[in-house]
Amino acid sequence: MTHNDDGDQAFRKADLLGRHPEMTYGGALSFLRRCYSRDLTGVHVAVSGVPYDGAVTYRSGARLGPRAIRAASVQLAELKSFPFGFDPFDSLAVVDYGDCFLDPHHPETVVETIERHIAEILAAGVFPLTLGGDHFIAYPILRAMAAHHGPVALLHFDAHCDTWDDDGSRLDHGSMFLRAKNQGLIDVSRSCQVGIRTHNDSDHGFDILTAPWVHHHGVEATIAAIRQRVGAGKVYLTFDIDCLDPAFAPGTGTPVSGGLTSAQALGIVRGLSDLDLVGADVVEVAPAYDLSEITAIAAATVAHDILCLLAVKRGARGLPLGRPL
Repeated sequence: MTHNDDGDQAFRKADLLGRHPEMTYGGALSFLRRCYSRDLTGVHVAVSGVPYDGAVTYRSGARLGPRAIRAASVQLAELKSFPFGFDPFDSLAVVDYGDCFLDPHHPETVVETIERHIAEILAAGVFPLTLGGDHFIAYPILRAMAAHHGPVALLHFDAHCDTWDDDGSRLDHGSMFLRAKNQGLIDVSRSCQVGIRTHNDSDHGFDILTAPWVHHHGVEATIAAIRQRVGAGKVYLTFDIDCLDPAFAPGTGTPVSGGLTSAQALGIVRGLSDLDLVGADVVEVAPAYDLSEITAIAAATVAHDILCLLAVKRGARGLPLGRPL
Protein backbone atom coordinates (compact mmCIF):
# COMPACT_ATOMS: atom_id res chain seq x y z
CA MET A 1 0.00 0.00 0.00
CA THR A 2 1.37 3.39 -0.94
CA HIS A 3 0.75 6.83 0.53
CA ASN A 4 0.50 10.19 -1.17
CA ASP A 5 3.77 11.34 0.44
CA ASP A 6 5.85 8.36 -0.78
CA GLY A 7 8.40 8.75 -3.58
CA ASP A 8 10.32 11.66 -5.10
CA GLN A 9 11.50 12.88 -1.72
CA ALA A 10 14.19 14.96 -3.41
CA PHE A 11 11.55 17.64 -3.97
CA ARG A 12 8.44 16.46 -2.09
CA LYS A 13 9.76 15.89 1.44
CA ALA A 14 8.37 18.52 3.80
CA ASP A 15 10.21 17.68 7.06
CA LEU A 16 13.94 17.45 7.71
CA LEU A 17 14.00 14.24 9.76
CA GLY A 18 12.92 10.73 8.87
CA ARG A 19 12.27 9.35 5.41
CA HIS A 20 9.55 7.88 3.22
CA PRO A 21 9.67 4.87 0.87
CA GLU A 22 11.30 5.24 -2.53
CA MET A 23 11.80 2.88 -5.46
CA THR A 24 15.56 2.28 -5.52
CA TYR A 25 15.36 2.19 -9.32
CA GLY A 26 13.12 5.23 -9.77
CA GLY A 27 12.26 8.68 -8.52
CA ALA A 28 14.07 11.99 -8.46
CA LEU A 29 17.73 11.61 -7.46
CA SER A 30 19.38 13.40 -4.57
CA PHE A 31 22.04 12.24 -2.14
CA LEU A 32 20.42 9.57 0.04
CA ARG A 33 17.02 10.86 -1.16
CA ARG A 34 17.28 13.94 1.01
CA CYS A 35 15.25 16.98 0.03
CA TYR A 36 16.87 19.58 -2.22
CA SER A 37 16.87 22.87 -0.33
CA ARG A 38 18.84 26.09 0.07
CA ASP A 39 16.95 26.84 3.29
CA LEU A 40 19.33 25.86 6.10
CA THR A 41 16.98 26.60 8.96
CA GLY A 42 17.13 23.68 11.40
CA VAL A 43 19.61 21.80 9.18
CA HIS A 44 22.62 19.95 10.63
CA VAL A 45 24.34 18.89 7.38
CA ALA A 46 24.26 20.31 3.86
CA VAL A 47 25.47 17.91 1.18
CA SER A 48 26.54 19.70 -1.99
CA GLY A 49 28.40 18.95 -5.18
CA VAL A 50 31.29 20.84 -6.70
CA PRO A 51 31.42 19.59 -10.32
CA TYR A 52 34.89 20.87 -11.17
CA ASP A 53 37.83 19.00 -12.71
CA GLY A 54 39.91 21.75 -14.29
CA ALA A 55 42.87 21.06 -12.00
CA VAL A 56 43.60 17.45 -12.93
CA THR A 57 47.03 16.26 -14.04
CA TYR A 58 45.96 13.05 -15.80
CA ARG A 59 42.44 11.85 -16.68
CA SER A 60 39.53 14.28 -16.52
CA GLY A 61 35.90 13.42 -15.74
CA ALA A 62 35.48 14.09 -12.01
CA ARG A 63 33.11 16.96 -12.84
CA LEU A 64 30.50 14.21 -13.24
CA GLY A 65 31.35 12.75 -9.82
CA PRO A 66 28.59 14.44 -7.77
CA ARG A 67 25.93 13.15 -10.15
CA ALA A 68 27.34 9.60 -10.02
CA ILE A 69 27.64 9.58 -6.22
CA ARG A 70 24.04 10.72 -5.84
CA ALA A 71 22.86 7.97 -8.19
CA ALA A 72 24.92 5.36 -6.32
CA SER A 73 23.45 6.34 -2.95
CA VAL A 74 19.94 4.98 -3.60
CA GLN A 75 20.38 1.63 -1.84
CA LEU A 76 21.99 3.28 1.18
CA ALA A 77 18.78 5.28 1.64
CA GLU A 78 16.64 2.15 1.79
CA LEU A 79 17.52 0.42 5.09
CA LYS A 80 18.98 1.23 8.48
CA SER A 81 22.70 1.93 8.26
CA PHE A 82 25.15 -0.94 8.43
CA PRO A 83 26.98 -1.66 10.68
CA PHE A 84 25.55 1.05 12.94
CA GLY A 85 22.03 -0.37 13.15
CA PHE A 86 20.22 2.98 13.15
CA ASP A 87 18.57 5.42 10.77
CA PRO A 88 20.84 8.49 10.86
CA PHE A 89 17.96 10.68 9.73
CA ASP A 90 16.02 10.06 12.93
CA SER A 91 18.41 12.48 14.64
CA LEU A 92 20.36 14.20 11.85
CA ALA A 93 18.69 16.81 9.64
CA VAL A 94 20.34 16.60 6.21
CA VAL A 95 19.51 18.40 2.97
CA ASP A 96 20.96 18.11 -0.49
CA TYR A 97 22.09 21.69 -1.11
CA GLY A 98 22.55 21.08 -4.82
CA ASP A 99 25.69 21.97 -6.75
CA CYS A 100 27.99 24.95 -6.51
CA PHE A 101 27.48 26.86 -9.76
CA LEU A 102 30.82 27.45 -11.48
CA ASP A 103 31.85 29.25 -14.65
CA PRO A 104 34.52 26.99 -16.20
CA HIS A 105 35.32 29.60 -18.81
CA HIS A 106 36.62 31.94 -16.11
CA PRO A 107 38.94 29.73 -14.06
CA GLU A 108 40.13 32.77 -12.10
CA THR A 109 36.71 32.77 -10.37
CA VAL A 110 36.73 29.12 -9.28
CA VAL A 111 38.50 29.46 -5.91
CA GLU A 112 36.44 32.43 -4.77
CA THR A 113 33.16 30.83 -5.91
CA ILE A 114 33.75 27.55 -4.07
CA GLU A 115 34.98 29.36 -0.95
CA ARG A 116 31.85 31.54 -0.91
CA HIS A 117 29.62 28.47 -1.41
CA ILE A 118 31.08 26.74 1.64
CA ALA A 119 31.20 29.96 3.69
CA GLU A 120 27.44 30.36 3.27
CA ILE A 121 26.88 26.89 4.71
CA LEU A 122 29.26 27.48 7.62
CA ALA A 123 27.70 30.87 8.39
CA ALA A 124 24.39 29.09 8.97
CA GLY A 125 26.04 26.81 11.56
CA VAL A 126 25.75 23.81 9.23
CA PHE A 127 28.26 21.02 8.55
CA PRO A 128 29.34 20.96 4.86
CA LEU A 129 29.72 17.53 3.24
CA THR A 130 30.99 18.09 -0.29
CA LEU A 131 31.01 15.74 -3.27
CA GLY A 132 33.69 16.39 -5.89
CA GLY A 133 34.99 17.13 -8.37
CA ASP A 134 38.74 16.88 -8.41
CA HIS A 135 40.71 17.23 -5.21
CA PHE A 136 41.69 20.84 -5.78
CA ILE A 137 38.23 21.83 -4.50
CA ALA A 138 39.50 21.06 -0.99
CA TYR A 139 41.73 24.15 -1.13
CA PRO A 140 38.94 26.78 -1.35
CA ILE A 141 36.95 24.70 1.13
CA LEU A 142 39.87 24.92 3.57
CA ARG A 143 40.03 28.67 3.03
CA ALA A 144 36.41 28.90 4.14
CA MET A 145 37.07 26.51 7.03
CA ALA A 146 40.06 28.51 8.31
CA ALA A 147 38.15 31.79 8.03
CA HIS A 148 35.36 30.30 10.14
CA HIS A 149 37.20 28.01 12.58
CA GLY A 150 40.85 29.00 12.37
CA PRO A 151 43.44 26.43 11.25
CA VAL A 152 42.05 22.90 11.34
CA ALA A 153 43.68 19.48 11.40
CA LEU A 154 43.59 17.82 7.99
CA LEU A 155 42.75 14.12 7.90
CA HIS A 156 43.61 13.19 4.32
CA PHE A 157 42.85 9.83 2.68
CA ASP A 158 44.64 9.51 -0.67
CA ALA A 159 47.11 7.67 -2.88
CA HIS A 160 48.96 10.97 -3.34
CA CYS A 161 50.40 13.42 -0.81
CA ASP A 162 49.20 16.47 -2.83
CA THR A 163 52.05 18.52 -1.35
CA TRP A 164 54.28 18.92 -4.38
CA ASP A 165 55.75 22.34 -5.12
CA ASP A 166 53.21 25.12 -5.61
CA ASP A 167 53.75 28.68 -6.83
CA GLY A 168 50.75 29.89 -4.83
CA SER A 169 48.43 30.35 -7.79
CA ARG A 170 48.20 27.03 -9.63
CA LEU A 171 44.91 25.23 -10.25
CA ASP A 172 46.52 21.88 -9.46
CA HIS A 173 45.05 18.95 -7.55
CA GLY A 174 48.55 17.76 -6.62
CA SER A 175 49.88 20.77 -4.72
CA MET A 176 47.05 22.44 -2.82
CA PHE A 177 47.81 21.01 0.61
CA LEU A 178 51.32 22.45 0.62
CA ARG A 179 49.71 25.79 -0.23
CA ALA A 180 47.18 25.27 2.57
CA LYS A 181 50.07 24.63 4.97
CA ASN A 182 52.04 27.65 3.78
CA GLN A 183 48.99 29.91 4.12
CA GLY A 184 48.21 28.70 7.65
CA LEU A 185 44.88 27.11 6.74
CA ILE A 186 45.73 23.81 8.41
CA ASP A 187 47.56 22.77 11.56
CA VAL A 188 50.12 20.38 10.11
CA SER A 189 51.30 19.30 13.57
CA ARG A 190 47.89 17.64 14.01
CA SER A 191 47.38 16.51 10.40
CA CYS A 192 47.56 12.97 9.05
CA GLN A 193 47.66 11.39 5.59
CA VAL A 194 46.39 7.83 5.10
CA GLY A 195 46.92 5.42 2.22
CA ILE A 196 49.76 7.32 0.52
CA ARG A 197 51.73 5.34 -2.07
CA THR A 198 53.48 7.94 -4.23
CA HIS A 199 56.83 9.54 -3.41
CA ASN A 200 57.63 13.03 -2.21
CA ASP A 201 61.09 14.06 -0.95
CA SER A 202 59.47 15.78 2.07
CA ASP A 203 56.57 14.89 4.34
CA HIS A 204 56.14 18.64 5.00
CA GLY A 205 55.36 17.87 8.63
CA PHE A 206 52.41 15.54 8.04
CA ASP A 207 52.17 12.20 9.81
CA ILE A 208 51.97 9.79 6.85
CA LEU A 209 50.38 6.36 7.26
CA THR A 210 51.30 4.83 3.92
CA ALA A 211 49.18 2.13 2.31
CA PRO A 212 51.80 -0.55 3.11
CA TRP A 213 51.79 0.63 6.74
CA VAL A 214 48.00 0.24 6.90
CA HIS A 215 48.19 -3.20 5.26
CA HIS A 216 50.83 -4.32 7.77
CA HIS A 217 49.38 -2.84 10.97
CA GLY A 218 45.65 -3.06 10.26
CA VAL A 219 42.52 -1.00 10.74
CA GLU A 220 42.55 -0.67 14.54
CA ALA A 221 46.17 0.50 14.66
CA THR A 222 45.40 3.04 11.93
CA ILE A 223 42.44 4.41 13.87
CA ALA A 224 44.58 4.68 17.00
CA ALA A 225 47.36 6.51 15.12
CA ILE A 226 44.85 8.97 13.62
CA ARG A 227 43.28 9.69 17.00
CA GLN A 228 46.66 10.26 18.61
CA ARG A 229 47.74 12.62 15.85
CA VAL A 230 44.68 14.83 15.42
CA GLY A 231 43.75 15.02 19.11
CA ALA A 232 40.67 16.79 20.42
CA GLY A 233 40.71 19.81 18.11
CA LYS A 234 38.68 20.52 14.99
CA VAL A 235 39.28 18.21 12.03
CA TYR A 236 38.50 18.45 8.32
CA LEU A 237 38.26 15.05 6.61
CA THR A 238 39.08 14.85 2.91
CA PHE A 239 38.70 11.52 1.11
CA ASP A 240 40.13 11.05 -2.37
CA ILE A 241 38.56 7.87 -3.73
CA ASP A 242 41.92 6.86 -5.23
CA CYS A 243 42.95 6.04 -1.67
CA LEU A 244 41.31 2.74 -2.61
CA ASP A 245 43.14 0.30 -4.82
CA PRO A 246 42.00 0.43 -8.47
CA ALA A 247 40.45 -3.01 -7.94
CA PHE A 248 37.91 -1.27 -5.70
CA ALA A 249 37.84 2.17 -7.35
CA PRO A 250 38.77 2.09 -11.04
CA GLY A 251 36.66 5.16 -11.79
CA THR A 252 39.14 7.84 -10.89
CA GLY A 253 41.59 10.11 -12.66
CA THR A 254 44.95 9.00 -11.19
CA PRO A 255 44.68 5.36 -10.04
CA VAL A 256 47.66 3.86 -8.18
CA SER A 257 48.13 0.16 -7.49
CA GLY A 258 48.53 -1.17 -3.95
CA GLY A 259 45.85 0.86 -2.21
CA LEU A 260 43.39 0.22 0.57
CA THR A 261 40.48 -2.14 0.16
CA SER A 262 36.95 -0.81 0.53
CA ALA A 263 36.65 -2.79 3.76
CA GLN A 264 39.82 -1.25 5.21
CA ALA A 265 38.83 2.31 4.33
CA LEU A 266 35.29 1.95 5.62
CA GLY A 267 36.54 0.28 8.79
CA ILE A 268 38.87 3.21 9.45
CA VAL A 269 36.22 5.86 8.76
CA ARG A 270 33.68 4.07 10.96
CA GLY A 271 36.13 4.17 13.85
CA LEU A 272 36.39 7.97 13.93
CA SER A 273 33.16 8.97 15.68
CA ASP A 274 35.03 10.60 18.57
CA LEU A 275 36.80 13.13 16.33
CA ASP A 276 35.59 16.73 16.24
CA LEU A 277 34.75 16.79 12.53
CA VAL A 278 33.75 20.21 11.18
CA GLY A 279 33.53 19.37 7.48
CA ALA A 280 34.31 16.66 4.95
CA ASP A 281 34.53 15.89 1.27
CA VAL A 282 34.64 12.84 -1.00
CA VAL A 283 36.32 13.58 -4.32
CA GLU A 284 37.87 12.33 -7.58
CA VAL A 285 35.10 9.96 -8.76
CA ALA A 286 35.36 9.94 -12.57
CA PRO A 287 32.42 7.82 -13.71
CA ALA A 288 33.60 7.43 -17.32
CA TYR A 289 36.27 5.02 -16.01
CA ASP A 290 34.00 3.22 -13.55
CA LEU A 291 32.74 -0.35 -13.81
CA SER A 292 29.22 -1.22 -12.63
CA GLU A 293 29.27 1.90 -10.39
CA ILE A 294 31.69 0.28 -7.94
CA THR A 295 33.72 3.47 -7.46
CA ALA A 296 30.63 5.63 -7.05
CA ILE A 297 29.13 3.11 -4.61
CA ALA A 298 32.32 3.18 -2.53
CA ALA A 299 32.30 6.99 -2.52
CA ALA A 300 28.61 7.16 -1.60
CA THR A 301 29.23 4.72 1.25
CA VAL A 302 32.12 6.76 2.62
CA ALA A 303 29.95 9.91 2.53
CA HIS A 304 27.04 8.04 4.09
CA ASP A 305 29.25 6.72 6.89
CA ILE A 306 30.55 10.21 7.62
CA LEU A 307 26.92 11.21 8.19
CA CYS A 308 26.56 8.25 10.54
CA LEU A 309 29.55 9.51 12.57
CA LEU A 310 27.72 12.83 12.97
CA ALA A 311 24.54 11.00 13.95
CA VAL A 312 26.47 9.16 16.67
CA LYS A 313 27.59 12.56 17.97
CA ARG A 314 23.92 13.49 18.23
CA GLY A 315 23.14 10.39 20.29
CA ALA A 316 22.11 7.89 17.61
CA ARG A 317 22.38 4.32 18.82
CA GLY A 318 21.36 1.13 17.09
CA LEU A 319 21.42 -2.63 17.28
CA PRO A 320 24.39 -3.77 15.20
CA LEU A 321 24.00 -7.08 13.36
CA GLY A 322 26.08 -10.11 14.22
CA ARG A 323 28.93 -10.57 16.67
CA PRO A 324 30.74 -7.48 17.97
CA LEU A 325 34.12 -6.68 16.41
